[in-house]
Amino acid sequence: MAPSSKKRILKIIPLGGLGEVGRNMLLFEYEGRILIVDMGFRLPEEDMPGVDCIIPNVEYLKGKKENILGVVFTHGHYDHIGAIPYLLEKIWRPNLKFYASPLTRGIILKRQEDFPHLPKLEIETVRDGSKIKIGPFEIEFFKQNHNIPDNLGLLINTPVGNILHTSDFKFDPDPVNDLPTNFQKLKELGKRKILLLLSDSTGAEEKGHSLSEREILQNLDKIFQKASGRIIAATFASLINRIQQIITLSEKYGRRVAVAGYSMKTNVEIAQALGYLKAKRGTIVPIRELENLPEFKQTLLCTGAQGEAEAVLMRIANKEHPIFRLKKGDTVIFSSSVIPGNERTVQIMKDEILRQGAKVFHYKMMDIHAGGHAQQRELKQMIQIMKPKFFLPIHGQYSMLVSHGEIAQKAGMAEKNIIVAENGQVIYLTPTKIWIEKKEKVPSNYVMVDGLGVGDVGEVVLRDRQMLAKDGMFVIITVVDRQAGKVRGSPDIISRGFVYLRESKDLLRETRKRVTAIVNRAAGSGGAVNWIYVKDEIRNKIGQFLFSKTQRRPMVLPVVIEV
Repeated sequence: MAPSSKKRILKIIPLGGLGEVGRNMLLFEYEGRILIVDMGFRLPEEDMPGVDCIIPNVEYLKGKKENILGVVFTHGHYDHIGAIPYLLEKIWRPNLKFYASPLTRGIILKRQEDFPHLPKLEIETVRDGSKIKIGPFEIEFFKQNHNIPDNLGLLINTPVGNILHTSDFKFDPDPVNDLPTNFQKLKELGKRKILLLLSDSTGAEEKGHSLSEREILQNLDKIFQKASGRIIAATFASLINRIQQIITLSEKYGRRVAVAGYSMKTNVEIAQALGYLKAKRGTIVPIRELENLPEFKQTLLCTGAQGEAEAVLMRIANKEHPIFRLKKGDTVIFSSSVIPGNERTVQIMKDEILRQGAKVFHYKMMDIHAGGHAQQRELKQMIQIMKPKFFLPIHGQYSMLVSHGEIAQKAGMAEKNIIVAENGQVIYLTPTKIWIEKKEKVPSNYVMVDGLGVGDVGEVVLRDRQMLAKDGMFVIITVVDRQAGKVRGSPDIISRGFVYLRESKDLLRETRKRVTAIVNRAAGSGGAVNWIYVKDEIRNKIGQFLFSKTQRRPMVLPVVIEV
């Protein structure tokens, strides 16, 4: 069915976050006017060496800056705000409106200080109950429990009907340092004729109900109670609730807390300044001051629970930290679940910590981490509260989206009213119908960030890096005497990550012999020499030869110099 200009039609375009965890970015478009919800990144996969993060492709917005009405952020996790510095110049124009809760705003603006060349952001603060109007969109914000404070869901009133965006959420009747889920408010929203529900799918494959933060606090208390030495607690830098729990328990048991890791320190400072994190005077101390205290009075709060190479816990495990060294009697707490893909790295780090005599506690041993995402029972309850006409699962791997669609059917929704979409697909919504235009797709492929480069690492560069990581590099430098028409001396060979030169003399001798024959044949044939062809010949022939001898395929880089 092709869209008709005479009808009220809203387009919803996911540029990230569907079929993956992270990189969340949604567009709502009505008569050419666009509202953006979130601009997040995701971490690279194991086969993406050198890549810092992956951001949404905003090619669809090229030439449409004047049509972008505003950007709304649901909360302060990087998978929802992390792409801002890399995408800002592509969407920014004077007077473009940005909206975020106080903590989210603080985290965004602090991070922007690391990118001084970018336009200065003016972000309007919104809270639970705030209402704003942006063009044809009226947005009412409502509080949702997650594992970071100031997380807001969105009720978006559009010309086609009311859309409810849950943000990331869970139902927590007894959270720590936060108010419980306001079911009365949710029920009021559910009475507002929700045309479309967009709901977080990250926990859609997990049965039952998510853990309450209160249970986590009780289990952490047991660890603190028994720990006779230092406690090293590693968690996400953005997990403000867990950071507060560690500080609260440290105060209860007479410990001082040192915070280590740039992102952790930054978030602690912002959360303290805004009143979302509370610590008694003197509780938080510099790490060097911590050393002067008895071991049973020391807590180190740090990043690195995912095994990140440069994070504090990994440097401690590898004995590379300039100050802190593990010892027998230490207790290390991993207060986070393992992100898929990081399992092997985290396991290696755990083993290294255990070798140094420390005790390790992690979420598989006891409940010391609760995810911030609703599980099947809560997801079904959300659908039943909102009673939407149509349903679009968001935020999750494709299997999670499908599972969430099945939950919606169990909650009483008709299959025809449930849309499982993927990034780049265009979803059309009218007051009576929802559909995907099969032939219409906008660019939504990965854009990779590497250092200062944004998008310059494409498939070809990535494939080269994978090849280098797998089989290394083999450089052959040949000097050709132009007048004599033959190779001068013996070709030089540089090997990195392929073979150890001192132990491969026979292989290198035969390689030099073959290279010399290829070049001499071309240089001595008379007339102009096509050196591009010669280098291709070296690359192909020597590549085949090296594979026949080693069963490896290094990247062969021939260099021919005429003198």
